[in-house]
Amino acid sequence: MARTGQIDALGARLQQCGDQPDWARLEPLLRELGPQLQALAAHGPWTARERAALTRLRSAHESIGQACARSMGEVQARIDDMGSNRQGWIAYALAGASDITLERA
Repeated sequence: MARTGQIDALGARLQQCGDQPDWARLEPLLRELGPQLQALAAHGPWTARERAALTRLRSAHESIGQACARSMGEVQARIDDMGSNRQGWIAYALAGASDITLERA
């Protein structure tokens, strides 16, 4: 496969991970990205089409970074919400535990 196709395939895989999102699949893909690009670069100077593909890959990489940031913000909001409602969760759990104890008696 020509380098342009390989670069575009890397970008498509990144984009798929962000669109779904598939964070477990993303981590090894990102870890492999640098070595794969270095291997491709070893084949000589980039053509104009390859540089355009690299630009698209960079855009996909930036997009996945933004998706990760959004996801982290959502998780943090949930954690914050749980922390602010902690007393309510504890009371609810304790009330449920006493109901179970009464049912068994």
